[in-house]
Amino acid sequence: MNAYSQKAGRLVALLLIAGSGVVTIAKGMSLTFLALRLQADFGLSPASIGALIGAGPLLGAIVSPFAGTLSDRVGRKGVLTAALLMAGLALAGLGLAQSVAAFALAHIVSAVAAAVYEPVARALMSDAAPEHLRLKIFSWRYLAINAGWAIGPLIGVWVGAAYSTLFLIAGAMHAAFGLVLFATVPEGNNRPVIATEQAPRAGSGWRGLVAALRDRRLVLFVIGGTLLLAVHGQWSVTLSQYLSAGFEDGVTLFALLVSTNAATVLVASTPARFVIERIGALRALSLGCLLFLIGEIGFAASSGAEMLIASMILFTIGEVLVVPSEYMLVDGISDAGNRGTYFGAHSLSTVGNFLGPLIGGLALGTLGGAGMFLLFALLSAASALLFAIGHSMPPPRPETVRAHASGREAVNGDLLRRGQFA
Repeated sequence: MNAYSQKAGRLVALLLIAGSGVVTIAKGMSLTFLALRLQADFGLSPASIGALIGAGPLLGAIVSPFAGTLSDRVGRKGVLTAALLMAGLALAGLGLAQSVAAFALAHIVSAVAAAVYEPVARALMSDAAPEHLRLKIFSWRYLAINAGWAIGPLIGVWVGAAYSTLFLIAGAMHAAFGLVLFATVPEGNNRPVIATEQAPRAGSGWRGLVAALRDRRLVLFVIGGTLLLAVHGQWSVTLSQYLSAGFEDGVTLFALLVSTNAATVLVASTPARFVIERIGALRALSLGCLLFLIGEIGFAASSGAEMLIASMILFTIGEVLVVPSEYMLVDGISDAGNRGTYFGAHSLSTVGNFLGPLIGGLALGTLGGAGMFLLFALLSAASALLFAIGHSMPPPRPETVRAHASGREAVNGDLLRRGQFA
């Protein structure tokens, strides 16, 4: 059963798609220039800037699973609204900060708020959208996010050096979306009447996260997703360093590849959705990993712009296949009562956004560009294997789920429900 009627669910899903685009525009016009502000206003070194910026997403990856569990218990709308308001205040704080300590605190709060928002928003979209439309909804949301990243930095460049203005406007946009969401989205019933055999019921806090991670399918999806994000989540960091050091016109080439990536996402998203619908999420994800592998080998072998662009197109097509397929696979092993917990646990894979630049930087320094790209190619293949193994596993046995249920109340409640619906 869906948490919403079909009409209400579609409206909620469309609101979340539009809101994700707005929020991403806000991030693009402000967070894109974090490093510039730290360098210009506070005089930090590149190493210090990297450590400060990386600390926020790392803490967010730790917090986000508990946000998903909390949303299963208290409702998605309240958690999303709180996250958006917190992000709005944090972005305003980034614009107004007059010290490194204040800036660091605001950045960490902003990153944690974003980490809370993402899994709960995906879970609410799954709650709201009819099952046959979920792939389309995830694909549209991904397209809106990428459009936001294309538009946001352009707005930031147009505004110019008024950094405080950028962050204040971005904060207001987050807060406005949070208030609209709170005022217009009805609270859906995401608590199931009975436990399903497909996945364990959600608990709370550590207990809920541990219960979810007893599902070996989810564990393999988390590890596979971590490797995937290490490959594609922060590709610009390692590729920009490689190009600037190895090519005479490296900066120009990098800008060209960023534009190629954005244009390919916009063109390929709809055809990619049709491919996923036709061959299934697992095969589409495996195809995307293969394209990652070919693209990385292409980067390693490229000696000019033409091959770099061709490799980026293949890499990006892999990205638009992988991202919605991964969400569909996680959605497929969860149910309405634990969807937030499962998406929250899966968000542990965002550690890949930290590991990618770290592994890439180490490999670039020790193995060179070719070695770095071949390492990422191997990670792509390993990720596809992990998802395939996880997908082939059966769901947790109901006896195992009940054995780990907490306390007599959970057991008695389960027995009552069985008697009620026998």
